[in-house]
Amino acid sequence: MNPIIIVGYGGFGREVFWLAKACGRDVLGFLDDGAEPGTYGRYEVLGPVKDWSTYSEAQFVVAIGNPRTRKKVVMAMQGSGNPEFATLIHPSVVMDSESVEIGEGTLICAGCVGTVDFKLGKHVIVNIKCTVAHDDHIGDFVTVAPLTAISGNVTLQDGVEVGTGAALRQGVTMATGSMLGMGGTLTKDTEANTIYVGSPAKPFKELPSF
Repeated sequence: MNPIIIVGYGGFGREVFWLAKACGRDVLGFLDDGAEPGTYGRYEVLGPVKDWSTYSEAQFVVAIGNPRTRKKVVMAMQGSGNPEFATLIHPSVVMDSESVEIGEGTLICAGCVGTVDFKLGKHVIVNIKCTVAHDDHIGDFVTVAPLTAISGNVTLQDGVEVGTGAALRQGVTMATGSMLGMGGTLTKDTEANTIYVGSPAKPFKELPSF
């Protein structure tokens, strides 16, 4: 398999370094616009994101938690060529791989449990120790933070972000670009591009359009 380059040298990027290694993948280094090129311990920053096309032999993962920023980076890379994005699933993940669909560039971190017949779109992040249940439909560029519990028949449309320790009731829909805050409990559908907080979660403020 081709080596991996991680786009984003933040805390989550370094966690994805661990994820890639756990998946048996070689990592060439990181691309990041905010870090000086060089070697930092076991991590090597190769240069800014625009230099991705220099590494034609590599596959890429975009390790940026914010869905809007992650989409912008992916679109910029695709606008200057045809990068190949890797999908990484930690070996500890439990799921019925025969009945699920997972898009390119998606990252599923350690300790997650997925059951059956669910779909994850492209460039999704499912962070550590999350649960994804039957018949869930998760769109592109969704971020699910650690310890989130997603019940069955839930829909997360493109660009949704779910905070750490949140819980989603069966059958709810989070509309495009909406966000559920840390520890929130969602019992009703959300409006697009809106932050919801609390238990039960209620609208808090609007977000820019996704």
